[in-house]
Amino acid sequence: MRPGILIQHHATPTRNRELVRCDIAGVLGFLPRSQWPPEATAGDFLQITLRRWEEFADHPQRGLVDAPARRATRSFFENGGEEMHLFVVCIEDEAQLQGSGLAEGVLGPLFERLRGEEEISLLCAPMLSWLRCEVSRTGRVTWLGDSLADELLAHCRMMNNRFLVLDAPRGLHGELLFRWFDEFRRREPETRAWGAVYYPWVMAGDELFAPSGALVGVYARMERERQPTGIAWPPANVSLRGVTHTEIEMDWSEVGNVAESGVNPLLVAPGRGVVIWGARTMSLDPAWSFINSRRIVSMVSEQLRRDNEWVIFEPNDTGLWKVVERDVMARLEQLWNAGLLSGARAMEEYSVECNSATNPLEVRDRGELRVQVKLKPVGTTEQILIDLRLGSPGT
Repeated sequence: MRPGILIQHHATPTRNRELVRCDIAGVLGFLPRSQWPPEATAGDFLQITLRRWEEFADHPQRGLVDAPARRATRSFFENGGEEMHLFVVCIEDEAQLQGSGLAEGVLGPLFERLRGEEEISLLCAPMLSWLRCEVSRTGRVTWLGDSLADELLAHCRMMNNRFLVLDAPRGLHGELLFRWFDEFRRREPETRAWGAVYYPWVMAGDELFAPSGALVGVYARMERERQPTGIAWPPANVSLRGVTHTEIEMDWSEVGNVAESGVNPLLVAPGRGVVIWGARTMSLDPAWSFINSRRIVSMVSEQLRRDNEWVIFEPNDTGLWKVVERDVMARLEQLWNAGLLSGARAMEEYSVECNSATNPLEVRDRGELRVQVKLKPVGTTEQILIDLRLGSPGT
């Protein structure tokens, strides 16, 4: 080797430092054949990205959007939403929204696009709640939107950092509502933590509409008002904007029955208007009962995935393990400081492990890198017990 200076070039990995957004919404609409534009075919869809209501009001293709999706779009922005993607799919008729395999059938192109839009974290499909319910002679309640709701929940689970807001089916009240929901949440329990159901429908004057658009707007507003980690706050005890009253006004006993069933009630509160009075997912697993807990874990796992994409194709050795463990721990400490993780002190209720124990030879031979993360998200206060005692001590 000749004397001198040897210059070696190497690439520095680009690492993601931005926090994952959890306030971008997707609203799904459906267009029957009688309203298709020329040369359209079943499965074709329109996508419009909006940042304010006026952009939709002035959009040349607004006439292709079904009424429930149009109303949900307006409600989203009325309630503080900032960015949404509106999708409208051409279908022959309502029958194409029923049955199994919808994500591979006529709705396949839509689901493929949704999988490509990673920034969408909230999803609603207000048209679904207009599909009718049928009651059998034995009292079993069947909702014709069940299959598509199942597909959307499975999609949210696959995407992880995505949450479905569902409206109670139109015209379903009381015992029939509870019976339908109990069967629906038990049918595919592994996906039910990625969604929530709200009841009843709401009104603006004489206009009756499904509340999911307004609710998604509240989710987004709470995220933005408490940046950068607004998902720590459950989307409840908040008034809906652009709403005057509910379709069915409930007393406190009825509100309690709805909440105990697992459906999130909307109630009319004097001086406050229509208030969200529930923050529960559809899950039967107590660990995933609360919306904010589920969304925190989803956000954290998505954050760590994006943070560590640079690791792919790096040498899988002890040096890499130490860097990854350090980076993941630093991110968790940031999220703990922001109030997303429980524990009175840092590292009290979260931990990270990336070493030879998590990456034995057989794991490395498969080209895998495993990081074990344990954490506990903050929960939700549903009840406050006040022990009030009056009188002198000893009486």
